[in-house]
Amino acid sequence: MITNASRLALTVGLLLMSMHGFAELGEIHNYHEVNDRLSTGGHVMAPQVPELKDAGFELVVNLATVQEDHNASDGPSLAAEGIAYVHIPVLWSSPTLDDLDLFFAIMDARADRKTLVHCMANYRASAFVYLYRTLRQGVPEAQARRDLEVIWNDQAWREYPQWAALMEAAQARAK
Repeated sequence: MITNASRLALTVGLLLMSMHGFAELGEIHNYHEVNDRLSTGGHVMAPQVPELKDAGFELVVNLATVQEDHNASDGPSLAAEGIAYVHIPVLWSSPTLDDLDLFFAIMDARADRKTLVHCMANYRASAFVYLYRTLRQGVPEAQARRDLEVIWNDQAWREYPQWAALMEAAQARAK
């Protein structure tokens, strides 16, 4: 038997979903809030773009390479919502210190804008954000590593040695 309270809860739920296109930030693959001004995540789908606006995001940095069927329209979709968009296509198989330097420059220039850094699965994004926080912002390594390890685990580091090499090269260069 459906109670009045159940009907009300269902109605409110359906109303909220219809207002927001059935998408939530938590539906972004591997979404992780680092702090109230910075989050990382995987690919952002079109229905999630209004959610980013509603959540106060002002800048999205995409580190994935262009894939016509996944992210080719990200920039226009975000611009239509008034969200600034920067695309730094980082090759998964060979991330470079030049990629990282460009990312650092964008992050330095963002001031206090609420920012989402994303890629396809949040591996590139979380690694670059970890390096930015530790090397540029002075966040203690242990604190930043906790956020990194939400996405990366020991097996991933073994499977993708190019990313471990990038991390080591960036840290060595900073010394």
